[in-house]
Amino acid sequence: MSWRDEVLDTLASEFSDASDVAQLTRIVLRLTLAGALGFVLGFEREQQGKAAGVRTHMLVAIGSAMFVLIPQQSGIVPADMSRVIQGLVAGVGFLCAGTILKQGKDESHVQGLTTAAGLWMTAAIGMACGLGREVTAVVSALLALAVLALVPRLVSVIERVAGPKKNDDTRER
Repeated sequence: MSWRDEVLDTLASEFSDASDVAQLTRIVLRLTLAGALGFVLGFEREQQGKAAGVRTHMLVAIGSAMFVLIPQQSGIVPADMSRVIQGLVAGVGFLCAGTILKQGKDESHVQGLTTAAGLWMTAAIGMACGLGREVTAVVSALLALAVLALVPRLVSVIERVAGPKKNDDTRER
């Protein structure tokens, strides 16, 4: 065997994680869906002028999908997958904590809670994609989008009907 044949064999074995067309399709579908759902949520946040926009949400979703997809492909047992998910949730929680800011003299004004919760939700949606739970991921993304886009409008309508509150400076907008 020549060195060229050995190099080609090595390259072929290194790219063997997609052993057939079905496996490759599964990988592409799960990661692409995660990215697309992250895009939708990130686009809504970007339109609202928030710091975590399209790219951040897409990367969180795709990364979360990969963190569960790769161990699943490797044949991980369910008990070990639960530890992967626990680590992912904790890690994303740490990322989200960095988006929360306290401001004001007494630090009573808090910003970034919705951004943090949105990133956390995006990670969960990405995990659902990576685990092959596409319907759950799409339904969750639609519900999250409804919370981000429609609930503020509903709250505004309710506040107009009910009248202004006396102390409204601690709420996040």
